[in-house]
Amino acid sequence: MNPALAETYHATEKLDALRATEYARLDAQKHVYLDYTGGGLYAESQLRAHMDLLRAHVFGNPHSSNPSSQAMTNLVEGTRKFILEFFNADPREYAAIFTLNASGALKLVGEAYPFAPNDRYVLTFDNHNSVNGIREFARHKGAHVTYIPVILPDMRVDADALMEELERPTPNGNNLFAFPAQSNFSGVQHPLEFIEHAHARGWDVLLDAAAFTPTNRLDLSKHKPDFVSQSFYKIFGYPTGVGALIAKREVLRKLHRPWFAGGTITVASVQGDKYYLSEGEAAFEDGTLNYLTIPAVEIGLKHIQNIGYDTIHERVMLLAEYLLDELGAMKHANGATLARVYGPMDTHMRGATITLNFYDAHGRAMDHREIERRANAQNISLRTGCFCNPGGGEIALGITGTELSQCFRQPGHESRFTIDDFRMCVDGKSSGAVRVSLGIVSNEKDVETFLEFAKQLLS
Repeated sequence: MNPALAETYHATEKLDALRATEYARLDAQKHVYLDYTGGGLYAESQLRAHMDLLRAHVFGNPHSSNPSSQAMTNLVEGTRKFILEFFNADPREYAAIFTLNASGALKLVGEAYPFAPNDRYVLTFDNHNSVNGIREFARHKGAHVTYIPVILPDMRVDADALMEELERPTPNGNNLFAFPAQSNFSGVQHPLEFIEHAHARGWDVLLDAAAFTPTNRLDLSKHKPDFVSQSFYKIFGYPTGVGALIAKREVLRKLHRPWFAGGTITVASVQGDKYYLSEGEAAFEDGTLNYLTIPAVEIGLKHIQNIGYDTIHERVMLLAEYLLDELGAMKHANGATLARVYGPMDTHMRGATITLNFYDAHGRAMDHREIERRANAQNISLRTGCFCNPGGGEIALGITGTELSQCFRQPGHESRFTIDDFRMCVDGKSSGAVRVSLGIVSNEKDVETFLEFAKQLLS
């Protein structure tokens, strides 16, 4: 690491002390964890605080008014309130709805958004599949779906194409625009100002924040999307199985759920063939919440709050800059480039998610599965594939719509299609990539270990 980076890096040294105490298992097991975009790591104190809470009290199902139920209800509602405080969301304006994860939050929007014939759903190419999946709800109801491309090499949104589409909402219709605050494929951070541009032209806005919030503060008093999807384990590792849809109360009123369930209604009748939905958050929380786990969300958020987003962000971006610089400089003996990064090579408007492929001295892509196998053997946890982000992967890997259409039309591919079928269709091209992502207690040694691993691929 160059001296300028090193000096700033040392200003974040409290994270090294944190790693030594709260995440000591990493170094005790000589593990290099580089998959923070896949899932965050939990601190030991989070587990202790949660277990101590459960040991000290009797908690019951919150769908009652007995003492154990009321005790649990108070904790659930306290966590709901703290989530809004954490994201600086005015509780008079926003509601926090508990879901299983970000995908569950996105499904809630997709199934309940009042798409109608000729309405519009616009989204960027580099969305997670759970955002892509909303297109099926939209098309089923007759709405038009439009994808906005991302442009190589940086894989940023084609801003002109986006603005052109935002200028054309369906008059007096329902128009939904969706994009990730940070791409989980390229690490690109799209301008949150897109939200205001879309609102000014009559669009509702869905922001997928799952890859952004582990290392970046999301302030919902400054930028105000209508819907925000969030998986908490992405931020602080524990608990899994609890996410949230943070939604404007005003826009929630326009959603129409296609069914009702336990917990979502005030009254339902069999003989009267009628039901009445609850008000606010309860109308969207199906059945019994994962109530014993929900208090651990507040514990995790307070853990991040105590560390400070500024420190976390500073550390991971310094390490990302170091990693990008070193990867860009690696050459085979004949001068050929070793690594091709899909996304920006600097840290302007990008996160510490770095996706790449390695190439041999003859310019042939190395199989990402082999890279993962070698990394596993050295106790390095990274991720390979397309990361549930097919649009980003297709653009980065140069896979065209024509190729894919021809492939999908082949006999036997009408209803069943495997990853091996896909590899055969794109014969000669990479079918996936390698993703390295940094997080809360990544350190210089982690990066250097990965760089040494990469050097082993040189010839």
